[in-house]
Amino acid sequence: MSISRRALLRASLGAALGSVPGSGRAFAAPLPRDAEIVVIGAGAAGIAAARRIAAAGRKVLVLEAGDRVGGRCLTDMTGFGVAVDRGGRWIYNADTQHLARLAHDVGMELAAGPQGQKVRVGRRNARAAEAEEFLVTLVRASRAIEEGGRRGDIACAALLPKDLGDWAGATSFLLGPAATGRDLKDLSAADQFRADRRDSLVAPRQGTGALLMKLAEGLPLALSTPVTRIVWGGRDLAVETPAGTVTPRAVVLTASTAVLLSGKIRFAPELPKRVVDAASKLTLGSYDRVLLELPNNPLGLARDDVLIEQSQDNRTGLLQANLGGSAVCSLDIGGGFGRDLSAQGEAAMIAFAIEWLTKLFGSDIAGAVKRTAATRWNAAPWALGAMSAALPGGQAGRRILMEPMGSLFLAGDAVHETAFGTIGGAWQSGERAAEAALTRIGALKPAAPEKPARPAKRKPPRRESPRAPVLGWPRM
Repeated sequence: MSISRRALLRASLGAALGSVPGSGRAFAAPLPRDAEIVVIGAGAAGIAAARRIAAAGRKVLVLEAGDRVGGRCLTDMTGFGVAVDRGGRWIYNADTQHLARLAHDVGMELAAGPQGQKVRVGRRNARAAEAEEFLVTLVRASRAIEEGGRRGDIACAALLPKDLGDWAGATSFLLGPAATGRDLKDLSAADQFRADRRDSLVAPRQGTGALLMKLAEGLPLALSTPVTRIVWGGRDLAVETPAGTVTPRAVVLTASTAVLLSGKIRFAPELPKRVVDAASKLTLGSYDRVLLELPNNPLGLARDDVLIEQSQDNRTGLLQANLGGSAVCSLDIGGGFGRDLSAQGEAAMIAFAIEWLTKLFGSDIAGAVKRTAATRWNAAPWALGAMSAALPGGQAGRRILMEPMGSLFLAGDAVHETAFGTIGGAWQSGERAAEAALTRIGALKPAAPEKPARPAKRKPPRRESPRAPVLGWPRM
């Protein structure tokens, strides 16, 4: 029995990394000294910021610590003979997303996301009545989180109804680890309530990591150039790297909150305590992908079919079969269990994925597995995790990270109040930070202040469908 994507989204509201070369106009040391704005990081936010600055006719330089562009978006072109995204994949709300329009502009075909979700109960598919019961459970849980998140910033787990029965495990997994990389006990209900709706999802057939590489072409880019220190407190700015020091007029910093807090980049003076405190509650969830090649479709699933199980806890995964019509299947794992499993290494992750499949489809599946791979984003030195997900009490921190600090501006998937944790949200935050930096150096006129809104005379009508934890950026 399948649950439609529309119904599921309505209910839930929705380092073993392959080497992929970067793109752009690379520099050897010494670095160019005439950049007006330096962008640190060449993920979605950094590329968006650099493109916006370049479009304004200003000199920009992108410094990337890794040896490729794309950040937490990475398309593996060689491991399985087809393009496979190992990180962020989906572009949500494609009809309004600038990033989706850019994909069309550079000649990339966008494919719609899966239209259905299958549910497995042991070694059989869920019956119609069971699928309906699960959907009702999701609606109840989502509504409880919605109402609680409206009232205050507490843990999602504290808001769940106590009588979710046999579907408690699957519900908690789908709304927590599968959506955000966090268990519900570690997830802010207020943050999830603020999240925008995430539907009409699409992905480039050639891979989302490949799209970002394409969009970075022509940008002044220095790969394998980590920033070690930023001097930012006074009139003069300095960005220090092993390849030399750059003295721009403004800096856009797109490092993940985990990297920001890691000490890899030093600041003079230190970042304000309120910024550090905000970032510490907006750290990254754990979300990884195990890839398994299964020729001849032994699972009997259709192209891009998505499947979950009636699990008892979060020791489970989310399967997408036959990616893009290929023989490659992915099992996505997240939250506390995913973090612990990833720490054990790639072999343990692959072993769990095969164990999970044999539990649901029989022991013959183990012998059908050919090539394998697994991501370990928590161990990737310039990511240190997956998507930003707020801890209880952390929702207000997103607004704090959006505030300018003199000529230093933050961007990234954590620095967005409603589209956090998504590629599109990171892209928008990069464009916003770029415009703030351009305004700072006098390249744009300051926006006119908004007129104070008049107090509402009556409350807006209640939404017909619940708004709760969203299906997160790397979800397949």
